Amino acid sequence: MRDLNALAIFAKVVEAKSFSAAARALKMPISTVSRRIAELEEQLGVRLLERSTRCLRLTDVGTEVLEHARHSAELCEAVDSIISNSLSDVAGSLRLCTPPSISDSLIVPLVSAFQASYPSVRVQVRVSERLGHSIEDDVDIAFRVGVFIDASLVVRKLLTYRHQVVASPAYLAGRELPRAPRDLLDHRLLAFSFWRPDYSWTFVHGTREERETLVFEPCIAVNDYSALAGALLAGSGIGELPPIVLPELMRKGLLVEVMPEWHLPLFDLALAHPQRGHVPRQVRIFKEFATQMVPQLFPSLPT
Repeated sequence: MRDLNALAIFAKVVEAKSFSAAARALKMPISTVSRRIAELEEQLGVRLLERSTRCLRLTDVGTEVLEHARHSAELCEAVDSIISNSLSDVAGSLRLCTPPSISDSLIVPLVSAFQASYPSVRVQVRVSERLGHSIEDDVDIAFRVGVFIDASLVVRKLLTYRHQVVASPAYLAGRELPRAPRDLLDHRLLAFSFWRPDYSWTFVHGTREERETLVFEPCIAVNDYSALAGALLAGSGIGELPPIVLPELMRKGLLVEVMPEWHLPLFDLALAHPQRGHVPRQVRIFKEFATQMVPQLFPSLPT
């Protein structure tokens, strides 16, 4: 069985770019760090790092091992958080950043349940319209949607889902229902605004795997999905909506999916925070809490 602590130390050495910096971050002697890496390489039977007086360089095998080592570091943190939580009360501040539109359906119930379990943690939530994946220095954890390619971030996926093309029954009443993406051009279309001149939806047929891209000019474009849902509810047309935004509208039949056999691309909702030498206990506990609770809030998402 591999030593998870040694893998976590290896990940820290790569992150810190030196044995001495990693030793300071881990609060252990540099000789211990060097010895644990050497023991890990001996156990695996491969060289993970090429050492020189000027720098460290990952070997090809070391590059592959690094991703799993980072997961081991997260697992060690999770175990530490469980133990520390059982020994003492959790307190301090927690600063979250979230995109618009999911405050009511996700953030409010999640934070409320978390504070019910950990009332001594003060939570601050910042709703930000920024679409970039960078995380501000004064944020502990950010909720992000999309693909993450920044190696400086620790990412934990919470949900995978596809957006749905929906409309109100009142809008659809008396109109010919679209059966293929091109039929949507005969309808009033609403879109999430990215402040760009071109709007498009790319569909894949659920059974035939046929692909079709629709380029259109929306009659209404707005950069907030909750507001877009309100316009759809009012019968303004057909539009794209994530299933985690006001999901009760679909459950109650106030909005219905149009062309359910044609699927939009998948999205991931994830938690992300910067790679750090020490992650506060309340941050580690919130990550585990959210990982367990968020899928329970949305038990049957379209994929």
